[in-house]
Amino acid sequence: MKNTPSRKVTGDQEISSLNFEQRNMEITYSEDLQERRNEIEKKLRKKYKHDLVGRFEKAVVRYELVSENDRIAVCISGGKDSMLMAKLFQELKRHNKFPFELVFLCMDPGYLPANRSLIESNAGLLGIPIEFCSTNIFDAVSTIEKSPCYLCARMRRGYLYRFAKEHGCNKIALGHHFDDAIETILMGMLYSGQYQAMLPKLRSTNFEGMELIRPMYLIREKDICRWRDDNGLRFLQCACRFTEMLEKEKGFDCHEPSASKRLETKKLIAELSETIPQVEANLFRATENVVLNKVLGYKIHGEKHTFLEDY
Repeated sequence: MKNTPSRKVTGDQEISSLNFEQRNMEITYSEDLQERRNEIEKKLRKKYKHDLVGRFEKAVVRYELVSENDRIAVCISGGKDSMLMAKLFQELKRHNKFPFELVFLCMDPGYLPANRSLIESNAGLLGIPIEFCSTNIFDAVSTIEKSPCYLCARMRRGYLYRFAKEHGCNKIALGHHFDDAIETILMGMLYSGQYQAMLPKLRSTNFEGMELIRPMYLIREKDICRWRDDNGLRFLQCACRFTEMLEKEKGFDCHEPSASKRLETKKLIAELSETIPQVEANLFRATENVVLNKVLGYKIHGEKHTFLEDY
């Protein structure tokens, strides 16, 4: 029997073989990623054409949120709302009648590595070319004994405006949705004794020429959750290091209603909806139907007026 001579594999050949296999794996992974992204985009255009795409475009038109040659900073936090907003902006740009530009900004307030990695992974899957802008906000507010949420939110907003302006943008887009809007109305009444709305757009008082827009204004949170779950997506929930610390050290659950006035209000609206089916729609409509000659008082640009002025 003739012996088959053994072939010696050199180190270079081993590396070449490994590189070939690695390239094949990368190609396969890239193809799988593209296939999944295509499926997500297809569902968005067809299955969610009315509840998500349609309502997004309706808000843009109704409230005149996007104008020709706008350069919009789409602000991404890593949560479901802002990630979906980014996809809806891409869809709007794909077939819009006039040109505008998008910049996808993710302001990193000091995320833990795992949280930042999740944002990067989701952005890669969804085809969102995000740009990170790093800050030390979490470190700055960590020394505050009471809840630092208010200061953190204000600092985030300021940094977003600044980064957007540095990128040549004239608008920033935030992912607040319909449920956020009606919760804000009720929170103001119950906790602050005032009636005001979260507007779909407003001009910045500190950054000249900048505007804030909320194109998710007419989209229901339940439909956002349905889109997320339908596609098997996992986004950041509460990435705040402060609440994570409380959860670990004191057994505090940041998702319990007692931990947040907004969550308490959300629960109240859900309870009211069981007996008043139109309560959510009516809370929203109320902001469009204020009868000024039937209120005791109101404020315009900080100046207070009473019904007696026109009595």
